[in-house]
Amino acid sequence: MQTTLFEKALHIKSPFYIKGVNFDLKGKRLDIFIDFKRGSFFTYDKEDYNETCKAYDTKDKQWRHLNFFEHECYLNARVPRIKLKDGKVKLLPMPWEGLSTGFSLLFEALAMQLCKAMPVKQVGDIINESDDKLWQMLNKYIDAGRELEDFSELKSVGVDETSKKKNHDYISLFVDMEKRKTVYITEGKSSKTVNDFKEDLELHGGNAKNIENVSCDMSPAFIKGVKENLPNAEITFDKFHILKIINHAVNQVRKEEAKSLDLLKNTKFIFLKNSSNLTKQQSQKLTELSISKLNIKSIRALHIRENFQEIYNAENNDDFEKLLKKWYFWATHSRLEPIKKAAYTIKKHWEGVLKWFESRINNGILEGLNSIIQACKAKARGYKTTKNFKIIAYLVTGDLKFDMLNPNIK
Repeated sequence: MQTTLFEKALHIKSPFYIKGVNFDLKGKRLDIFIDFKRGSFFTYDKEDYNETCKAYDTKDKQWRHLNFFEHECYLNARVPRIKLKDGKVKLLPMPWEGLSTGFSLLFEALAMQLCKAMPVKQVGDIINESDDKLWQMLNKYIDAGRELEDFSELKSVGVDETSKKKNHDYISLFVDMEKRKTVYITEGKSSKTVNDFKEDLELHGGNAKNIENVSCDMSPAFIKGVKENLPNAEITFDKFHILKIINHAVNQVRKEEAKSLDLLKNTKFIFLKNSSNLTKQQSQKLTELSISKLNIKSIRALHIRENFQEIYNAENNDDFEKLLKKWYFWATHSRLEPIKKAAYTIKKHWEGVLKWFESRINNGILEGLNSIIQACKAKARGYKTTKNFKIIAYLVTGDLKFDMLNPNIK
């Protein structure tokens, strides 16, 4: 009765059966022993083989399974090996075994879900497993999941970099802007990263000539990489990245002016936020600065930034370009050196800025995925290796088809 119950719970099917169960109450461990009926035939259907024959010999194997309440559970099986016609002896894969050595599919499904939600080290502590084994498991799922990727319809790509630590060990993310998922991650942030992406793209059925739009920041390396490797791609410099440049300029004006104007002390975020996101206290402070008769340069810089944001409400491409030209004239005649420098940078990349109105690529998607990765990094307090950092980035932003590898992963 007991063994029948476990057979049903574990979906053990003939010719396999549960031979016995050992429950160690003191050691908080449950061992389930699985065997097969004497004289059974087995089919080996892997690689280029499809042969059915009796067991040649057996090998004892063990898999960690889902806990039985607070007790660790292990599946122990006498696994048949079969001798094929060419003389090779192959170990038969078991229907419950996972991708990694020593874990069942159900156990891996649980571990995968936990690793998406919390640091791997913490998951290891909870389920009493080595975090090294968990990293190996995750790596196998990432590699196998990426093998299933099809980039034949990929046309619109976003590129951004993120760091393992502050200003240290960068990785570059390549994102499918239509499916909103990370498709490729590589180390560094040089022009070579785009070449690496091209090679990976073609390995997964994609074509560099099919890429029509690329959104990236104004990094010379990314621009060079796109021009050299994606011949039909037009670059869009989206609003988000341009505003980062203008915001930096506004903050530079504020920092310099604050040296001689006490009113501007501790006002950094007032000038970096949109007015709709200010707290009541911050709004009052901004009003105080605005009505001041001191002709504050930082307020002028802020108005220039806000005016730039309004350009994106233009109703057509012609209006967008006219408003951008007016803004450029205002910014370059503002007598605010950081603002002028930002305007010259935008002018240098003029076509890519104008391209936004046509492509409408929104790098908020990229920044959102980047934020998810950074949140994982913060919870884990960083990663020891770049490889592990890439694994987590794929895990939480890659939307890989893990369910095709393990039906228990939803």
